[in-house]
Amino acid sequence: MKRRILVADDDADLLQMITLRLRAAGFEVLQACDGAEALRTIRAEAPRLTVLDVMMPEMTGLEVCRAIKGSPHTATIGVVLLSARAEETDRIVGLEMGADDYLPKPFSPRELILRIEGILTRQQSRAVPTTAALQIGGIALNEEEHRIHSDGREVDLTASEFKLLRALMTNRGRVLTRSSLLDTVWGTERAIEARTVDTHLRRLREKLGSTGGQIRTVRGFGYRLEER
Repeated sequence: MKRRILVADDDADLLQMITLRLRAAGFEVLQACDGAEALRTIRAEAPRLTVLDVMMPEMTGLEVCRAIKGSPHTATIGVVLLSARAEETDRIVGLEMGADDYLPKPFSPRELILRIEGILTRQQSRAVPTTAALQIGGIALNEEEHRIHSDGREVDLTASEFKLLRALMTNRGRVLTRSSLLDTVWGTERAIEARTVDTHLRRLREKLGSTGGQIRTVRGFGYRLEER
């Protein structure tokens, strides 16, 4: 697996220094000079880890961290926050946002590399086989990797669509009411209407393509997932 890392800092000299040290340690390094550019690059390039300065223009490192950890497509990416603010409360806020580590400035480049190595080692230890956890008909769902395949083709789903499909797959053959699906996916967000379930399921069927017909509408009740 590539040891690809994104480094984001609006201090050009510090950005270059970190990049050179990481490349010398064998990492493939991507760069960004503000938070918005960092998030775009993360979504496009999917690095294994990102080093984020907390105080950046466009988006702060904390905001980027929240976006990374809040999306199922990027949540497994490691995050190291760098900040000139070394108070305990600042570290706690960063860690509560989902950061894997927090390093106050000034810091030792060697210490940064060691902390990165530690996070990557923990990622590797949590790695699981790529076989799907659930297979029903032509639909395969891998919970750990957050991947869906339809007749062998990988399908990109939103978090809500993934939760809907998972609920149907784990209740194979059973009819799930709109109300129960609403509670499973959106919880106590009562502003969400029952017809939202219909809209999401229509889009889910379209994305699944050839296997979308496995999701059956049971008129007057709800939905059921069948083998074919």
